Amino acid sequence: MFTTQLSPSKREEALRDMEEKPLDILVIGGGVTGAGIALDAASRGLRVGIVEAQDWASGTSSRSSKLVHGGLRYLYQLNFALVAESLRERGLLLTHTAPHLVKAQPFLWPIKMRVIERAYSAVGVGMYDAIAQFAHRGSVPIQKHYSKKGSLELAPALKKDALIGSLVYYDARVDDARLVVNLVRTAAQFGALAANRTQVVEMLKDGNKVVGAKLRDMETGAEHVVKAKSIINATGVWTEKTQSLSGSTGGLKVLASKGIHIVVPKEKIDSKVGLFLRTEKSVLFIIPWKRYWVIGTTDTKYHENRLEPVPDSEDIDYLLEHANSVLANPLTRDDIIGAFAGLRPLLQPGTLDGDKAKSTKVSREHTVTEAAPGLTVIAGGKLTSYRQMAEDAVDFALGKELAKRISCVTRSTPLSGAVDYEAMWEQREALAKKNGLSVDHVEDLLNRYGSDIKLIFKMIEKDPSLGKELKGAEEYLRAEIAFGVLHEGALHVEDLLARRTRLCYEHRDRGLAVIDEVATIAADILGWDEAAKAHEIENYKARCDAEEKAEGIVSEAEAQKVREQAVPITEFIDVSPQIDG
Repeated sequence: MFTTQLSPSKREEALRDMEEKPLDILVIGGGVTGAGIALDAASRGLRVGIVEAQDWASGTSSRSSKLVHGGLRYLYQLNFALVAESLRERGLLLTHTAPHLVKAQPFLWPIKMRVIERAYSAVGVGMYDAIAQFAHRGSVPIQKHYSKKGSLELAPALKKDALIGSLVYYDARVDDARLVVNLVRTAAQFGALAANRTQVVEMLKDGNKVVGAKLRDMETGAEHVVKAKSIINATGVWTEKTQSLSGSTGGLKVLASKGIHIVVPKEKIDSKVGLFLRTEKSVLFIIPWKRYWVIGTTDTKYHENRLEPVPDSEDIDYLLEHANSVLANPLTRDDIIGAFAGLRPLLQPGTLDGDKAKSTKVSREHTVTEAAPGLTVIAGGKLTSYRQMAEDAVDFALGKELAKRISCVTRSTPLSGAVDYEAMWEQREALAKKNGLSVDHVEDLLNRYGSDIKLIFKMIEKDPSLGKELKGAEEYLRAEIAFGVLHEGALHVEDLLARRTRLCYEHRDRGLAVIDEVATIAADILGWDEAAKAHEIENYKARCDAEEKAEGIVSEAEAQKVREQAVPITEFIDVSPQIDG
């Protein structure tokens, strides 16, 4: 029986199973694209394996703006097809596939010019709304215009001279890391074999055809030889290094762009809505979450170590300056409780070898191509369009005829936790009373796990101590830490504090107040002795110390050197050091 459980034992079983019997598709990369591909392929009935060199969503997919958006800026570039695709995918997530994770979010766009800007924004957002209503009628409300007085009632935090009125439109937000974990769990439900902390170190070939890969379990050092009819490379900014293992000169070229975000407490910005600001370079979002605001992003070329990018002092100053341009009470560095940096994989045109005869599929912002026979590569795109990207990648790997026979079903496939979520939300007060929890906690749990909250209730019933709050991060229950290990593939304290929870940036202390308690819960499940537990704690503290120091350094290169002083919890092998990145 297939299961959504991503436990340590299931991981070991998956690696053995991958080695014992050939796969139809091996997916390399455990970000949103790779996880989406694994779900797409597994839900078609294919035998699928997915591996990730680090933790699920450890790269770009846990460090985004956390927006599921239709790409308003693409509309002003007249890219209607891309906007339509994005809005369709946004609607699917909101209404069907992930309503427990993806939430409609209003944004206020301050207008400074009475006629021109209001007309310009109204027409653009009006088209945005029209396309959205065509794609998924009623998934979000349409735009609404406000006077200066009405705008300031919605967002008292704004300077009075920052606007003459406003337009409020809707997009959506999501906890990106939780979305990825949900995708992997759902893929496992359909039979996908999943192993994080497992790196592809070699590709196996029969002549010029890729027929499999050698995997290294980064937890144990053990190697596994896996045969596969097709391999799909979905490694984002690592695309070129990964595809080079095939020995081919083809494939895609990807550059990295750094985007950073800062986090401030909820009380620092008095607003009922998010804020959308146009800057001289791009746009800036001030995004509300339950207990804090996320502000971002930047967009700068990046040439340093791609493993652990960090915000530097210049990045942070840029965000503060632009946010403060509209805020009546300016934010300072002392207000920042967290910060994070991610790398966008910027797809470059064509293939590396310039061979136009190769079958290359360009779908708006992403490209799928054959790097070598048996090796499909996908790069580009954005979080919102992960499902469409996955469909394109699997179709390409299968070929036209086979793809027609076993077509994609993910448009109608809800993610784990989505089914019955709305009904359980309406029952949240009764659920709280029945399980001895606050309504606030039940709401948080429903918005993190959806109907999988039933699994957490069972854990608490079996061990009532798991129903207690973490001391120092009372918004989380002890059960969530145990769930992260037993059901979501967390293998280390870092996984739990940085991705299963987001305490690494939700609290000023980066989660250190709860680290002993979290490590103890994990140790009991994972079998750590005192020395192993102490190592986990020290490793995470070193990471926090390095990141804090890096954020005070102006030079990006120097900031990255400081961050690199903290050793990764598991080894990461540079399989192609001759390739930049």
